[in-house]
Amino acid sequence: MHKITETVIEADPKLPVIRMARDFAATPEQLMRAHTDPELFAKWVGPDGLTTRIEHWDARSGGSWRYVAAQGDAEFGFHGSFHEVAPGRIVQTFTFEGEPEGVALETLWFDDLGDGRTRLRAQSLVDSFEGRDAWLRSGMETGVNEGYAKLERMIADGAV
Repeated sequence: MHKITETVIEADPKLPVIRMARDFAATPEQLMRAHTDPELFAKWVGPDGLTTRIEHWDARSGGSWRYVAAQGDAEFGFHGSFHEVAPGRIVQTFTFEGEPEGVALETLWFDDLGDGRTRLRAQSLVDSFEGRDAWLRSGMETGVNEGYAKLERMIADGAV
């Protein structure tokens, strides 16, 4: 199987969907913990130069979350609901509070590749092609890649 060492981000040509995939030298359980433990999540999510403050975090099916990413005096809020938190999969909503009508439905899968490696696959369904394309133009790729690079370092250092 081909290894994905950088995040692959693709826009579906027929649906307002963004798909991402990346392989990690981690178990599915480690990646699940990195996505559900608020202290770990705050350390890796988002681009370099931003700090993340968890406002609310209830990582269970039916739970909700909110965090604020800050850089200097600028703050950016995000919130959502955990629809399903189960072994190998998270289904949640995601809203950037600067665009409150732009709610995405996200599914994350943690595929065990064996030998202590896991492929993280994510899919975000948004309400329109225009909304999807705005996300792609927003600098999302930088935040995703820099965040996952921090997560990889945390895994290598034994923090996850």
